[in-house]
Amino acid sequence: MAFSRRHAPLMEEGPLYEYAVSALGRRMRSVAEMKRLLRQRVEDNELGHALVELVVVRLKDRKYLNDSQYAAAFSSYRRDNEKFGRLRVISELKARGVHGDVIEKSVGDVYNEVNEEKQARDHLRRKRLKKPVTQKETARVFRALVRAGFRSRTIFTILKKWDVDDETITALQSETNDS
Repeated sequence: MAFSRRHAPLMEEGPLYEYAVSALGRRMRSVAEMKRLLRQRVEDNELGHALVELVVVRLKDRKYLNDSQYAAAFSSYRRDNEKFGRLRVISELKARGVHGDVIEKSVGDVYNEVNEEKQARDHLRRKRLKKPVTQKETARVFRALVRAGFRSRTIFTILKKWDVDDETITALQSETNDS
């Protein structure tokens, strides 16, 4: 169980800025994530909110905080290392508070030349998922690929190439809405 640490609120720009730079030194963050983090360190009043905005503007001016760069780096990492599909990366960036236009552009640029079927097969290899033999295994592979952010069209293409019977594919198609 994680315990939250109570810190004395920082009500000056200098210490709050140093805290923000230190947090960015540990990992990249979106503007929304940084604001959430800083709000925990100030009092919940007008002065506290103004300090957070001031520090965020200062971080942006020094190019320490940039959602476009963050989204591009995040997308590249998830594509290359985690072998995730486009839909998973989009949903994770939305959860991190990145604006939709920024997500669309950066994910589009990163996934522009990606063969989705090859990416899905790479993900299956990474997760050590083999060709399914039973309906239960097929459903497991299907759901793993859906969670990883691949479109159902790509998933069904892979399953058909693995000679999964049509009855199982039809049952799985009824689970999805997109194609």
